[in-house]
Amino acid sequence: MKAPEKHPKKDLSARARQVLDVIYRIGEVSAADILREVPDVPSYSAVRSILRALEKKGLVQHHEKGLRYVYLPTTPKEVASRSAMERLLDTFFEGSPEYALQALVDVSRERDTKIDFDQLEKLIQAAAQEGR
Repeated sequence: MKAPEKHPKKDLSARARQVLDVIYRIGEVSAADILREVPDVPSYSAVRSILRALEKKGLVQHHEKGLRYVYLPTTPKEVASRSAMERLLDTFFEGSPEYALQALVDVSRERDTKIDFDQLEKLIQAAAQEGR
């Protein structure tokens, strides 16, 4: 099995990371969308500057839609989500999927959301059969 590509998000500022997160969440955004979605952004020009920096790093691309530029990620969401999960595991859970799963169960309980344990069990069994 091929290792997933890495998403080069580690060297970003907190603000650039927020902007990129919005782009992944929404999919295609303008600078005005970022202003609405990111709390306490200093200005429209600051957002444009961040978007240019993200584009220069190859993390986003843009195209014209009417009179505005819209931005979208260059890395597929699946690749970026795996990279984010690796970062979360390493940063908060000592690299342990079990600790992360416990945190997810705790958060689910606090939010009063249902976990599909049957689906989770199928995923775990499939991973066990693959030897992971």
